Amino acid sequence: MRNLLAALFLTTTILGYAQQKTIDQKVDELLQKMTLEEKIGQLNQYTGDNTVTGPLTINANKQQEIKEGKIGSMLNVIGWKYTRQYQELAMQSRLKIPLLFGLDVIHGYKTTFPLPLAEAASWDLNAMELSARIAATEAAASGIHWTFAPMVDISRDPRWGRVMEGAGEDTYLGSRIAYARVKGFQGNKLGDLNSVMACAKHFAAYGAAVGGRDYNSVDMSDRMLWETYLPPFKATVDAGVATFMNSFNDINGIPATANKYIQRDILKGKWNFQGFVVSDWGSIGEMIAHGYCKDGKEAAEKAVLAGSDMDMESNAYRNHLAQLVNENKVPLSIVDEAVKRILRKKFELGLFDDPYKFCSKERQDKALSNPEHTKAAREVAAKSIVLLKNEKNILPLSKETKTIAFIGPMVKPKRINHGFWAIDLKDIDSTYIVSQWEGLQNKVGKKTKLLYAKGCGILDTDKSGFKEAIEVANQADVVILSIGERFDMSGEAKSRSNIHLPGVQEDLIKELQKTGKPIVILINAGRPLIFNWTADNMPTIVYTWWLGSEAGNAIADVLFGDYNPSGKLPMSFPREEGQIPIYYNHFSTGRPSINEDKVYKSAYIDLPNSPKFPFGYGLSYTTFKYGDLKLSKTKISSNETLEVSMTITNTGKFAGEEVVQLYLQDKFGSVVRPIMELKDFQKIKLEAGESKTLTFSIDNEKLSFYNQVLEFKSEPGEFNLMIGSSSADIRLNSTFELIP
Repeated sequence: MRNLLAALFLTTTILGYAQQKTIDQKVDELLQKMTLEEKIGQLNQYTGDNTVTGPLTINANKQQEIKEGKIGSMLNVIGWKYTRQYQELAMQSRLKIPLLFGLDVIHGYKTTFPLPLAEAASWDLNAMELSARIAATEAAASGIHWTFAPMVDISRDPRWGRVMEGAGEDTYLGSRIAYARVKGFQGNKLGDLNSVMACAKHFAAYGAAVGGRDYNSVDMSDRMLWETYLPPFKATVDAGVATFMNSFNDINGIPATANKYIQRDILKGKWNFQGFVVSDWGSIGEMIAHGYCKDGKEAAEKAVLAGSDMDMESNAYRNHLAQLVNENKVPLSIVDEAVKRILRKKFELGLFDDPYKFCSKERQDKALSNPEHTKAAREVAAKSIVLLKNEKNILPLSKETKTIAFIGPMVKPKRINHGFWAIDLKDIDSTYIVSQWEGLQNKVGKKTKLLYAKGCGILDTDKSGFKEAIEVANQADVVILSIGERFDMSGEAKSRSNIHLPGVQEDLIKELQKTGKPIVILINAGRPLIFNWTADNMPTIVYTWWLGSEAGNAIADVLFGDYNPSGKLPMSFPREEGQIPIYYNHFSTGRPSINEDKVYKSAYIDLPNSPKFPFGYGLSYTTFKYGDLKLSKTKISSNETLEVSMTITNTGKFAGEEVVQLYLQDKFGSVVRPIMELKDFQKIKLEAGESKTLTFSIDNEKLSFYNQVLEFKSEPGEFNLMIGSSSADIRLNSTFELIP
């Protein structure tokens, strides 16, 4: 039997190798037939006319250039009909090389899921993989081959608008999420009809832009780059990600687009990445504005030599690459390598066998009307909600409540619930999006009376609507107030210097508080906001982010207890902008401020060091007791694994989920180490009164770090082990030693 299994394994391995070799042979054969202009065409990407997601370059000859084989990829072409029309043009070219169609499918296609940062708050890797799987299924059925997601940039600055697109501030959590989302998008294998190529972006360190200002510079040590910002990208390579996108920023003075160190030395060299790299929108041409290149020709030269394979929308390769090759400034082998990487993906997708395999009206109609997708969107949205306060146990609400006042600018609109980076499907109306008002209507019985008042707009300075809101509140048994930032105040190019609640919304809260009615605050946003008065004075606060097309139903599920909130913050919430950047895993410094001691300490004299709400924080309608911590050993060597077990008990009245978080501190090192680092977590569901034992494994990789010469290794010494409900709520402690 063993010999038979070995033979089967060998046969499978040989067949797999032969299949890959066949693709490589086909790529080589096609490359031999291509002119230099046709090769450069494969490196050229244009936007379609459906949607514009960057500074548009007008090209009246687009269709003719496709027929001439001068374009290899299109982005922002949406729907089976339009992708087919463009593909038909490509089939008129001399070599009939099919186009790749890319799109920013960031958090759903038609069925919209919570913003990625909101999904990260679920700490539910299966849920995030599922949402990406559904997004891929819908997008692929509409002719899309490639999504520009996931964004895996670590960010410690909520002023940066693109925090909504990522997984927050923590490297370990971000890496686990990056891996799950790539697996979700790409499915079993490229070429399946429910799979799209994923794209890890933005390579690299874009989330550390100075001042939280989009497109800005990044300046950091190589050790910080390797330890904090690169691991999520490496996780996507481990997951088999098909493509990378470089970033707009310069890193230590070198634009990422022309950064050989990150693209050739690390990505294609050390990590052996076999996919291709696409520039961000126009980033090759923008190196002129950086002051790094004198013109488009030099920009094309530096970008391609550094490892940027495809030029998105800057026309630098199209206009200059042939001349650079003819002048021997760019070796033809560099161009060939880039072309082969792109062609290989087109073969893996099966586009040479059937260029129209992803353009199907029947499959699109079926995928976009699948009720299971709607059900999943509702479940993932509920998991993403974070309960920040529930001091008087107003929540969950009773379905027998006689009168509810639902107030605020977010209550009745539909499309805003999608948040930023939602796909604008022009042929589909917005009736499928569940508003927050409709969600409540769907939840309560006929005996419950719902009252509404807008109160104010999001950015208003006008308080004239307060009077109606107060009158409505006075008639109700409970008030729900839905506020926040506008849906397009976070996202690309949406950096904010002031991240307080905008307009007069907090003034509205103050006036409604005077009614003495129980008030539930819902905060809708794509980033951490500052709302200190509300946080200090209102007993019930729910952070709903932007939850997608099932937002209304998911919010109602949580408010009425049909789903017990389990979300945990993936980013620290600052008290004021002056604390930014703020993150839990900082260094101690030589003068740490302990218990807010500020006398000659590393502290503000006018503000605590601690965030308003810490990383990993989130409440439940039930309570959990942690206990019975056991370590398999107190001393381990680098080739051993430490097993850690603990018991968690649901001590409340409701079934609920808890995210049990394990942190480590390397107490002394050859370089200073953070005060704590997330190294594992488990999300566990328990019935009321139920107990379970959880086990964690700590191996040498979790104890290792990058030292001063960028060696990733552990060092003998003592470690603190902490298990808790958040980074600021540690319930169990122990120590162990790593011995030589």
